[in-house]
Amino acid sequence: MRTTTTVLLIEQDVERRKDLTTILDFMNWKPLPVTARDCGAVLADLENRPSFVMLGDSRPGDILDAVNQIRARFPDIPVLLLQERGREGKIGDLVEGNHASTLKYPFRQSDLTEALYRAKSSGKRAPRGKQENTLELFRSLVGNSVGIRKVRQLILQVADSSANVLILGESGTGKEVVARNLHYHSARRGPFVPVNCGAIPADLLESELFGHEKGAFTGAISTRQGRFEMADGGTLFLDEIGDMSLPMQVKLLRVLQERTFERVGSNKSITANARIVAATHRSLEDLIKEGKFREDLYYRLNVFPIEMPPLRERVEDIPMLIDELITRIEHEKHSSVRFSPDAINALSRYPWPGNVRELSNLIERLAIMFPCGVVDVADLPPKFHLPSSPSSAPADNGALTPAVDNSAVHRLPFEGFDLKQYLNNLEYALIKQAMEESGGVVAHAAKRLNLRRTTLVEKLRKYGLQRRDRGVEEERAPSV
Repeated sequence: MRTTTTVLLIEQDVERRKDLTTILDFMNWKPLPVTARDCGAVLADLENRPSFVMLGDSRPGDILDAVNQIRARFPDIPVLLLQERGREGKIGDLVEGNHASTLKYPFRQSDLTEALYRAKSSGKRAPRGKQENTLELFRSLVGNSVGIRKVRQLILQVADSSANVLILGESGTGKEVVARNLHYHSARRGPFVPVNCGAIPADLLESELFGHEKGAFTGAISTRQGRFEMADGGTLFLDEIGDMSLPMQVKLLRVLQERTFERVGSNKSITANARIVAATHRSLEDLIKEGKFREDLYYRLNVFPIEMPPLRERVEDIPMLIDELITRIEHEKHSSVRFSPDAINALSRYPWPGNVRELSNLIERLAIMFPCGVVDVADLPPKFHLPSSPSSAPADNGALTPAVDNSAVHRLPFEGFDLKQYLNNLEYALIKQAMEESGGVVAHAAKRLNLRRTTLVEKLRKYGLQRRDRGVEEERAPSV
């Protein structure tokens, strides 16, 4: 399903504007590409407000007039500023106050995806100040698979409402990430307070949620706030709600119905002004049949369900997830690692019972074992050494052809499978690997991929991959 999000794209450079338009359209955004000089005429014809503006500064000529016209028509519209490295500060001051974020050429597709959603979100509400830095928008929701795009769409639809949300999915799929994004997108200014209902003993969970008065029980040496009070004006995330005891379920149901509670040892009612987001990896319907979960509580929580797809059903996202996880390691741990195409194919064939958490742990472990190295299939743990498809056998003419393994898709998701996006993601990963292993020399990478050099240059431009030619004088292709 296509999104109706409109992006006003102002870019003076013809080739860059064309490339950005193609990328935005491919990512299911609705681009309106214009030059700064034509911006006024386009604004006059617009019936609906764009979600945000992408503003390039490759030729600053008429940018100031365009910014003033945009401000006159849409005073609070956020701006995603596209800057070339070394030119910082020339245009940034023009959009102060409307400046959502900056993206520097050349950039990765994952960087663009994150910046787009950050800009869209900032247009819905005022900035959070210091809290902006506590969460990168849609971190860990990387991917273009049907399932993950549906999750992002549902988050944007329900974020501003006060409805209770129930997040379903296997362990390690990123349910808390969804909950944090729900809170981030909402208009609530209070804190995000997580509680793992399965990690707290049943006899202590009531005090943990509602707080207690001094002397309420042995060990209660002082009055203590509960998580409901801590989450006042914010979001209370009840993780593993399926592990909550039946007596505690009754008390939680009362709070959801009456929006009031009492601390343990007190009879004074306190208003519960916190939005409830619950999550579980268990089937609550099965627990209801077994008499382990209250049906009335289930319907109170399950107002707006969001289901996180397991990683085995979004295999096409694995190259992008690997790229994102490596980027985090480079930023946080000042280390890095790379994967050969065969290693990525092997990872794509694995069923991932631990989902994204298991993938993240593997990438971190390999970054420690092979710092700044290239991991091949032989370097992966034994469980990833799955039998190859018969199609991977050498052809009769002796030339080796890349294997196309049906098990890489593993299983077709119920809602369908975007083959075009899967093939584009796979092509992106292989080209990126070839460029890195060829030292950024396009001619060498093209030879490895059995492509013409001009064809590879076009694909580099399409995917926004940076060329780092070393020792060979080549014309630098425009990158996006």
